[in-house]
Amino acid sequence: MALFDCGSIFGSRLTCSALYSALVGTPVEPGVPSCSHHSEGIQAQTVANFFLAFESQLTIIPVINKIDLKHAEPDRVEKQIEKVFDIPKEECIRISAKLGTNVDKVLETVIEKIPPPSANLSVPLKALVFDSTYDHYRGVIASIALFDGWVQKGDKIMSSYTKKVYEVNEVGILRPDQYPVEKLCAGQVGYLIAGMKEVKEAQIGDTFHLQKQPVEPLVGFKPAKPMVFAGMYPIDQSEYTNLRKAVEKLTLNDSSVTVHRDSSPALGAGWRLGFLGLLHMEVFNQRLEQEYNASVILTAPTVPYKAVLLSSKLIKNYGKEEITILNPCHFPDRVQVREYLEPVVTGTILTPEDYIGKIISLCQSRRGVQKNMVYIDDHRVMMQYLFPLNEIVVDFYDSLKSLSSGYASFDYEDAGYQVADLIKMDIYLNGKSVEELTTIVHREKAYAAGKAIAERLKDTIPQQLFEIAVQAAIGNKIIARETIKAVKKNVLAKCYGGDITRKMKLLKRQAEGKRRMRKIGNVEIPKDAFINVLKRQKDK
Repeated sequence: MALFDCGSIFGSRLTCSALYSALVGTPVEPGVPSCSHHSEGIQAQTVANFFLAFESQLTIIPVINKIDLKHAEPDRVEKQIEKVFDIPKEECIRISAKLGTNVDKVLETVIEKIPPPSANLSVPLKALVFDSTYDHYRGVIASIALFDGWVQKGDKIMSSYTKKVYEVNEVGILRPDQYPVEKLCAGQVGYLIAGMKEVKEAQIGDTFHLQKQPVEPLVGFKPAKPMVFAGMYPIDQSEYTNLRKAVEKLTLNDSSVTVHRDSSPALGAGWRLGFLGLLHMEVFNQRLEQEYNASVILTAPTVPYKAVLLSSKLIKNYGKEEITILNPCHFPDRVQVREYLEPVVTGTILTPEDYIGKIISLCQSRRGVQKNMVYIDDHRVMMQYLFPLNEIVVDFYDSLKSLSSGYASFDYEDAGYQVADLIKMDIYLNGKSVEELTTIVHREKAYAAGKAIAERLKDTIPQQLFEIAVQAAIGNKIIARETIKAVKKNVLAKCYGGDITRKMKLLKRQAEGKRRMRKIGNVEIPKDAFINVLKRQKDK
């Protein structure tokens, strides 16, 4: 059973309960939260989740909740459902979970429309993993749905994805607490404990089978694919060990986070972490701070790019022609590459018609290509755009909410890669490259991006006793520069009179000292600069 919660709808909440005979485990990127305003209509996540369920040939049961609210408009919501999803409004069930209105009708509809699971005990075991949790005493607890065969304590099972073999220690059902049983049979849903040490060993969507009786894996399995990467470093290197333990504990319950050790000349030892989206990254960072009292520096988030290599030497070094670039510092030169590829997503925007002009301008400024635009009722519009992921990953959602006074909603799905004209842009402070601020930008937007980053760094980095030059460069060419003026000190305050040469001598000595400090002085970059460097100004 898959339950999709699809956002507020005029004081009502539309819930598409997609129950199906062949469960498909597809990780959903927790990138954009559904909106909670009570007059926004069908949300973008509603549309995205509906079509995911529809493509998987699942049974859809539309349920309109919160009809007891004063401003609920179930009639209007039914018309939207009929127009957008092509579901007759007569099939919509109006309920109030608070008052219990028509809740029994939902259960009756589930029994009526959803076929029972087919059970075949005479064929080998085939079990789907649809969830997993980590217990510090018992290891990984995998939630499974059995399609064929049966499993009991002592059986040797194998993962179709990892090819690892485990011995079953315990099986049981959920009531909702865990209740051990002798065995689980086809058609049942329960849990399984088999000595797995990491959550990554129980991938959502994976198929378990008996070691000596291999079966065809269930279709639809897609391992979680990180779409946003960021460097994470402890503020104080003495906290490295404690931070490492905290990261390890958090990743025990979140297999979608990828961790690679990394180091930086400016920030020291750290990690390069991969997340499903920006919200995922922010939640992970907040949990580090709240649960483990860890203070970290997060570099600006980036997306994974690909490069099709031209240099035979590089192809030999990497062992393949196409490479994936997670760190902008490792971006290969143009002369060594046949073409660059950037990730793209299909974005769905639902908004009142009053804000169409502003939102179209915003999408065009982010290199969006319009694919579709339809009116779902007299006042609301659904637009679909093809976006480069890099253009929306940081602050697109905030800009969209600002332009639409909070009424627009946004959701996106992965759409693969496309060819793009990309270049690496370096940031220099007093002639010294800052690797943590290196970014990859589209050639057409390089000058504007370089100027904007330099201006933001000028506002973020505090003044020193010497002048700081902030420069953005592409290769050996400086494309933007800002200067942070030195803190002024009045060295003439103690001169109450006398010859002008005395004052000139003091000013000359001060200038020489500032030049010397500029050569040997270190510029401390504040923690928030690494996120602010990619923040765009509010779209007007």
